[in-house]
Amino acid sequence: MDTRPAVIAIIVDDNDSVTELNELLHEYADHIIGRMGIPYRQKGISIISVAVDATQDVTSALAGKIGRIKGVTAKTVYSQI
Repeated sequence: MDTRPAVIAIIVDDNDSVTELNELLHEYADHIIGRMGIPYRQKGISIISVAVDATQDVTSALAGKIGRIKGVTAKTVYSQI
């Protein structure tokens, strides 16, 4: 199957969920190109972007699992190619 680059945008509202999120990202490490996290201390949240190159099924599965973590929201943007 063909892979597509994508970015998963993640907002963490509950810092107690960070460990679970990091464990999940570790499971998908083979598909992750890179990630960037920005703590927004004034609002008490973290903003994370994860660049992936995977099949659409794998990317959707990862984003869905992230979105099911308590206090975490995820949205995905796919490359056109």
